[in-house]
Amino acid sequence: MAGPGSELPSGPVAPMLLSWLTGLGAGMVFLSFMQKVLYPYFWDDFWYLLKVVHCGLRLEMYRLKGELVTVLDKFLMHVRKQPQKPFIIYEGDIYTYQDVDKRSSRVAHVFLNHSTLKRGDTVALLMSNEPDFIHVWFGLAKLGCVVAFLNSNIRYVSLLHCIRSCEPRALVVGADLLETIEEILPSLPADISVWAMKESVPQGIISLKEKLSTASDSQVPHSHHAASNLKTPYLYIFTSGTTGLPKAAVICQLQAMKSSAGLWAFGCTSNDIIYISLPLYHSAGSLLGIGGCIELGATCVLKKKFSASQFWNDCKKYNVTVFQYIGELCRYLCKQPKREGEKDHRVRLAVGNGIRSDVWREFLDRFGNIKMCELYGATEGNICFMNHTGKIGSVGRANFLHKLFFAFDLIKYDFQKDEPIRNEHSWCSRVKKVNAKNPFFGYAGNRKQTEKKLLCDVFKKGDVYFNTGDLMVQDQENFLYFWDRIGDTFRWKGENIATTEVADIVGMLDFIQDTNVYGVAVPDYEGKAGMASITLKPNMSLDLEKVYEQVVTFLPAYACPQFLRIQEKMETTGTFKLQKFRLVEEGFSPLKISDPLYFMDKLKKSYIPLTKEIYHQIVLGKIKL
Repeated sequence: MAGPGSELPSGPVAPMLLSWLTGLGAGMVFLSFMQKVLYPYFWDDFWYLLKVVHCGLRLEMYRLKGELVTVLDKFLMHVRKQPQKPFIIYEGDIYTYQDVDKRSSRVAHVFLNHSTLKRGDTVALLMSNEPDFIHVWFGLAKLGCVVAFLNSNIRYVSLLHCIRSCEPRALVVGADLLETIEEILPSLPADISVWAMKESVPQGIISLKEKLSTASDSQVPHSHHAASNLKTPYLYIFTSGTTGLPKAAVICQLQAMKSSAGLWAFGCTSNDIIYISLPLYHSAGSLLGIGGCIELGATCVLKKKFSASQFWNDCKKYNVTVFQYIGELCRYLCKQPKREGEKDHRVRLAVGNGIRSDVWREFLDRFGNIKMCELYGATEGNICFMNHTGKIGSVGRANFLHKLFFAFDLIKYDFQKDEPIRNEHSWCSRVKKVNAKNPFFGYAGNRKQTEKKLLCDVFKKGDVYFNTGDLMVQDQENFLYFWDRIGDTFRWKGENIATTEVADIVGMLDFIQDTNVYGVAVPDYEGKAGMASITLKPNMSLDLEKVYEQVVTFLPAYACPQFLRIQEKMETTGTFKLQKFRLVEEGFSPLKISDPLYFMDKLKKSYIPLTKEIYHQIVLGKIKL
């Protein structure tokens, strides 16, 4: 070691040191260059992976400490830390974290004092987007009940099916949906008590609103909802899956915690104001949206329904910084008339799924530098992708770092046979694997449908894989793109449509022999519009007004077939399934199809002949679907 006043080494050492430093610098530059050429997304992938690891470690730390922290526990933490911070802004009214806590405690005390509900019981919730949706959800969660979110658009047969399938002890309905329940009240199981968020209610229904006015808002003992296992059911969220009527996907406490980290993973913070207009009965609005706000301790602007004309006014009025979307929502915004100051807002992030590449580009060009955070996942699925690089059109990247934690594979699929391709040994070629890290919790009360979502003996005897029901494309840079739904579903107006459910409703008409329902592409629309191919019973005639009345009465508006095709005979596959491939390919064009075609006319309240003129007006966007 050199002492005071000593000189630096001279001679050949200094040039050698300089040479080493130069070589090291050149090597670093070369490595950086090679990384950018060979692995251009390495650092994006790496920082994203760190967030995933951080999330996992945090859950593990809770476990090691003996603390099983749930989304409700997180909410109560924020109530203690920031009681006066706005949690929900709804139609100009502000509900603080403390307000929501007290109102939800009132709900809990009503059921404690006026019902026989106990921990683990299921309660169905039929309510539109409003603060009381969250009050009832959290109030029941404070009692340890499992809440089943019902789609507020469904009626009659589908609604009865959903209620029966989750076997609730009670049903809570919003004031604006009370008539929907009155229609099926005589058919409900006798042991279900029905509660309405309305003071004046018909016989056989209990007024929850009236009892809330006198209920205590004191804290509910933690013992009522303390989690003993993060894999216990927390919610049931209905999904079409890939077949049949809606099924109640089991959402456990662990899944809810993971989903709530989504906004944080995309870079949202507690200072963000998050705009949620997606329905809360879907996992995007409830788990990612409301759960995400709770994870961050952020503020949510809640809308009853999305309005393209009010959207940007709301964003400016409430200083919104993040909004949730589906592809249709962004397309509606792009279709609005242009006006001055469209980039004059504070929105910096948009989180969602299903936006087409062309709409994505148009949205950014028109509304400014907003980071679009596209993701992919199914409510009941065991894998999720997040586009953390901003690659237009992609749902995420299948990098090697991602596969360390979320092993998955894609398989080849036969469009015409509508099934995975297997080789001579009956093995598939790669698909998403179900394992202890990524379990599939199935559907409530439906073992048969749970088993249908699993592929067995895929690569070897005894292995089990989760079938997402989606067609995906992977490019040379390992970016993944959603392509289409498979099986007996298609997507329209942001909803998954179960073709068998629609076919059953249409098939109830006495003059219809067989019905084959499928989705057809329509220019400039996300997803596919519903089309029903029909054969008539011998010596029976088609009543187009009756078909119209049948579908609008028993189906949600988004599930009603937009087009009808009348065939003489139904075609089937080699395995006797209804042939859809050729029908989907032919679409709804009278230029290609010689069979009679009809179009749903809401003004005439009937199906009308689909002429070439009407077809061209639809294709050009002059007739809206």
